[in-house]
Amino acid sequence: MEFKDKVKIVRKKFYLSQEMMAKELGVAFATVNRWESGRCKPNYNAQRAFANFCKAHYIDVETLEDIPVER
Repeated sequence: MEFKDKVKIVRKKFYLSQEMMAKELGVAFATVNRWESGRCKPNYNAQRAFANFCKAHYIDVETLEDIPVER
């Protein structure tokens, strides 16, 4: 599963807008938008922030593949 799909699944699971997700991760709204559209990949710090967000909310990123992605 690509990072863009993981971000979208996690964001929708918590009913967060892209802007709210960006605030949670400490990045700009446009950054989350670009990740979800697949226009860019996150840097190491952003990946770590996403992993920490998931861990804090008891989300196993490895099991996200079992959840369908809304297109």
